[in-house]
Amino acid sequence: MIFYLSGTGNTKWAAEYISNVTHEQLINITEVINGDCAFMLQEDERIGFCFPVHGWRPPLLVRKFIEKLNISNPQGHYTFALCTAGDTIGETMDIFNNDIKKRNIHLDSTFSLIMPESYVGLPFMDVDKPEKEKKKKTEAERLIAGFAQHISDRVCGVNHLDIGRWPKINSRIIGGYFTNRLITDKPFHVDKDKCIKCGKCESVCQVDNITKAHDTFPEWKHNGNCMTCFACYHHCPTHAIEFGRRTKKKGQYWYGKNK
Repeated sequence: MIFYLSGTGNTKWAAEYISNVTHEQLINITEVINGDCAFMLQEDERIGFCFPVHGWRPPLLVRKFIEKLNISNPQGHYTFALCTAGDTIGETMDIFNNDIKKRNIHLDSTFSLIMPESYVGLPFMDVDKPEKEKKKKTEAERLIAGFAQHISDRVCGVNHLDIGRWPKINSRIIGGYFTNRLITDKPFHVDKDKCIKCGKCESVCQVDNITKAHDTFPEWKHNGNCMTCFACYHHCPTHAIEFGRRTKKKGQYWYGKNK
């Protein structure tokens, strides 16, 4: 089984690719996290975790899921983790590995994929230009084929990770600030002159954090569940959603948008 989390589709694409090669079942973390998170593996079943990088760390929702996860018989089952990022991943996989060890699960191989940028919550960050987006997708398609084959063949000891130059600074200092200050839905608002009340933002929110979005203006629940994945922002057909003033005149992206 492959547990995955995806906001704008990069990780979902990767998880689906691996699932198609290995024939492992896909499980959306957002659909099971509110349950008991208890799973029983079939004979020879693999365990996979696929998630995006948030602030050079695993997403808080993934870490909460791991805290609840109860796989009754993980020993002897090939286990891998793959993360997607717009740039480097810092200590993301080290953090995840420490979390997963507490559940008596050992990672056999780890992977990272550089994918088109979707985080637009800081003044200096925007989506990639079309040429760069295409280049990243082409390289990701090349790499995922090899990753999926390694996973299918249960190859151990592969650690293909784009750690970057300053992993400790990025994951511990900047990542700490990101986690404590930038993961919030408070800056989200809608331009009522642009909003067509289509409900798209509500439908794409993975954590059910938007309400009253069909036939009326959307409202964010401010309940602490927002991942700040910007799926609502990116999927808005009229670009009516903004994140404070930090997304003014910025682009939109989700996997498949520019196909």
